[in-house]
Amino acid sequence: MALLKVAVQKSGRLSEDSLKLFRECGIKFNNGAKKLKAQSHNFPIEFLFLRDDDIPGYVEDGIADIGIVGQNVHDEYQKNVEVVKTLGFSKCRLSLAVPREEEYTDVAYFEGKNIATSYPNILKNYLDSKGVSAEIHEISGSVEIAPGIGLAEGICDIVSSGSTLLSNGLKEVETVMKSEAVMVASKSLSTEQQQLLDQLIFRINSVLEGKNNKYVLLNAPNDSLDRIIELLPGMRSPTVLPLADKGWSSIHSVINEDTFWENIEQLREAGAEGILVVPIEKMIR
Repeated sequence: MALLKVAVQKSGRLSEDSLKLFRECGIKFNNGAKKLKAQSHNFPIEFLFLRDDDIPGYVEDGIADIGIVGQNVHDEYQKNVEVVKTLGFSKCRLSLAVPREEEYTDVAYFEGKNIATSYPNILKNYLDSKGVSAEIHEISGSVEIAPGIGLAEGICDIVSSGSTLLSNGLKEVETVMKSEAVMVASKSLSTEQQQLLDQLIFRINSVLEGKNNKYVLLNAPNDSLDRIIELLPGMRSPTVLPLADKGWSSIHSVINEDTFWENIEQLREAGAEGILVVPIEKMIR
């Protein structure tokens, strides 16, 4: 029987979000403390818990069939793997930062200067695209300390909230790239493994679709139905049911998270009442 081996970061936010997604896909497993491997008992998948920097290489070498990494890690290591799904979580950005007291105008500031980073390839490509020549110092961990110890005039590092930069006397000045979790796959999967991957991606799509939409139930006067149906197209069309109170109907539909509040206001203006909004666990088109 075919088995799909998936490499996941062994600790941290990306690991937590990845494992949560698999559980939301109905895949059951036990990843007790300090375990390096775990196998699901209801889906043919085995988890390998690894350092995030190592995951693209393990997938390229066939040790793992698929892996979940940040887009920044994929782009930096440039391994011969395929991005098969963007996952929408663990979002961050790779940014340039300088000491807070520095006068900064644009990226030309870095011409001839030293920049410390754990992402030399991405940074070099970015600087080349801007026509800037700088000395790149590759270091691992604690990049933000580099200006304070005289190693560099600036840094290029992952930023989420920006609090780490602030606590080290730095300010963010340029976004080099935006990143989120991606699923990468080996280019030499067997036919059976590809079928398993397709099944897994189908489940992931259903979960992510559910997160991006809400189920809406509301009451409305019948003379407002045309306008409300226009605002709530749903997956195909809304469900309209008559209420016991004559001249009124109940409308059930799906609304996208991105336009949720704007649409809710428009629905109220169109005469909708008693609006209920319910999370969707999974959504299959």
